[in-house]
Amino acid sequence: MNTDLTPGKYNGTIVLADISGYTMFLEGVRQEHANDAFADGQIPYAYGLMSKLLGGIAERIDPPFTLVKFEGDAVFAVGEDGVGPKGSALVGCITDCYDDFMRRLDEAGLTWTCSCNACEVKKSLDLKFVLHHGTYIVQSIGTHVEVLGPDITAAHRLLKNAAASRIGSPAYALFTAAAETALDLDLDDGIRFTEPIEGAQPISTVAIPLGI
Repeated sequence: MNTDLTPGKYNGTIVLADISGYTMFLEGVRQEHANDAFADGQIPYAYGLMSKLLGGIAERIDPPFTLVKFEGDAVFAVGEDGVGPKGSALVGCITDCYDDFMRRLDEAGLTWTCSCNACEVKKSLDLKFVLHHGTYIVQSIGTHVEVLGPDITAAHRLLKNAAASRIGSPAYALFTAAAETALDLDLDDGIRFTEPIEGAQPISTVAIPLGI
């Protein structure tokens, strides 16, 4: 159980950091190295790389936010109002996390000896963020903590969006209008558009590219 998350109702920031290309990369490695990847109980280096990348994201996000859990290729965190950064400090936190992600990916490229088509896909891995602001419920279920609520659901559904095509970059931070207002963000240079949400009203968003 994450003891930093106390059961209750909160208003705050919802943060999702998602590695683009994760599933295709691991599936490609699994197929390409089906006969040797797990030989003698060894774990493929690809899995170690993904663990390192996800761990690095978590280290950069928590603190200032609180890690809820890892969700496959994504890191899910929240920040109660009055606790996390705002304005340029928040944008700096996001860009620092992205820079660290790319540094770790570059370091892997220096030590990775396999150059098969599947392993070369690692070069196309990238990172995107979704930040939303709203209400969420922290609930204990057995030995686990779940963070729930309509705003949590909306943030997760925003992971599938049109930001990459609209801004011309697979690496970006997508902020909802609610996050922009609550977090005192100056995003006048961002690209604004409305994203449809399954089962809910469309959400106004603004996206900024990362790594440019």
